[in-house]
Amino acid sequence: MTVFLVSFCNILFNFAIGLLVAKFLGPEEYGRFALAYATAIFVQTGFFDWIRLGATRFYSERIRYEEPALRATLDFGFAIITAGLAVGICLLLFTGIRFTLSYGLIALALSVAVANGLFDYHTALVRACFDDRLFARLALVKNGVAFTLMGGGAFLFGSAKMTLIGTIISLGGSVVTARAALRDPASKPYLARLPIARSLMAYSLPIVGANLLYLAIPLANRSILAILDGFSETGQFSLAYDFGTKAVQAIGSALDIVLFQIAVATHELHGSVQARNQIARNMTIVIAMVLPACTGLWLTLPSIEELVVPEAFRGPFDVLLPLMMTGLFCMAMIQFAINPIFLIQKKTLPLIAAALVACAADPILLLVLHQDDGASSLAIAQTGAMLAALIVLIGFASLTWQHWPRPRDLAVAVFANALMGVIVLPMRSQEPGLATLFEQIATGVIIYAVVVLGLDVAGLRGIVLARLRLTFTRTKTL
Repeated sequence: MTVFLVSFCNILFNFAIGLLVAKFLGPEEYGRFALAYATAIFVQTGFFDWIRLGATRFYSERIRYEEPALRATLDFGFAIITAGLAVGICLLLFTGIRFTLSYGLIALALSVAVANGLFDYHTALVRACFDDRLFARLALVKNGVAFTLMGGGAFLFGSAKMTLIGTIISLGGSVVTARAALRDPASKPYLARLPIARSLMAYSLPIVGANLLYLAIPLANRSILAILDGFSETGQFSLAYDFGTKAVQAIGSALDIVLFQIAVATHELHGSVQARNQIARNMTIVIAMVLPACTGLWLTLPSIEELVVPEAFRGPFDVLLPLMMTGLFCMAMIQFAINPIFLIQKKTLPLIAAALVACAADPILLLVLHQDDGASSLAIAQTGAMLAALIVLIGFASLTWQHWPRPRDLAVAVFANALMGVIVLPMRSQEPGLATLFEQIATGVIIYAVVVLGLDVAGLRGIVLARLRLTFTRTKTL
């Protein structure tokens, strides 16, 4: 529960920082920042994500002491790739090739990729060992420094470059401050082994390839907008997409960090059958949490726009985000509900096939849609691409996987979500503001929780009651 809460708060904090940066930078400069940051995530995924995935799937407290060569291989691989990227950016500067971003922004984007890769790798190691306290420490330091430097850089300089520099310092600084606790004394560079790296890559590269293809869709769409309509239009599109993504990821990622690690531990301790049952239960929990989150975001959008969206972004935000919501839900289902099926089986090639379908669907839909709609057409095409990928991935999973959520649990979740929507929808026409938002959230949460917990979807009632008993016991002890 500690990891879930820390992860949830970490994403919410990133969410708040993103809004703060958008407010101070404005649409045009935020467009540059968003495109550079999207480029950084693309590079990080391509070069460093296999290291994070390897740590998540194969590292543990037992492996830490019994097989130090694994950690040594991961560390050595990270260092080699970082050096290669440094050489690559130096060579790029001498080519004279022009890009949508300036050379300075490209260099900073690659630096963000390295810093973010370093942070994600070490948090994956910490989560794999279930070290909740160290995980919380890393997140706290990173968020505190990021709020000061990223928000301060945007406010004082109004510059995408200074904001990216603040990002680099906050990510790298959190790892540096905890370097003593993150070390493995038994892990030495000479223990690194190429066969281990090959094994990790064989597992991870299909996942990395699929993630790259999914990331390429919004990255290409942002680049198209920057070229055709300028960075201001890119900023409008980016804030809507980033806002929606972070809102959904706040639930999905926090759940996945806990649930998939439990599935991996179950597989190691109790075998594949129990692990498959756990994955099915995890899928139900993810659907039951993400579905009302997406619905609730749309229901409360007028108040959210009024309260937190910078004034320069209003209008386009209210148009673009609803067009993206179905796609964001599909992406969450792909990442947090369906992908774990293939990860636990170590059969990850279908992930590539589904991602390729998404990449093909996006340009096809763009050709069909009206080009004059600009960012709206891109948002619809992006949503259609993610829906196509989800359908294909479920089809692949159905060929070999027999452990699915109970239809009864899914029916209850859908019913609870519909009931919540019917009751909260009339409130959408009320005067937007904090009071309306609080009323909508309180009403929606109560209605949904009563139905889902009352009918005990995926055993959630037992989990909640056990947590309440533990909290009550600790309170009495104190």
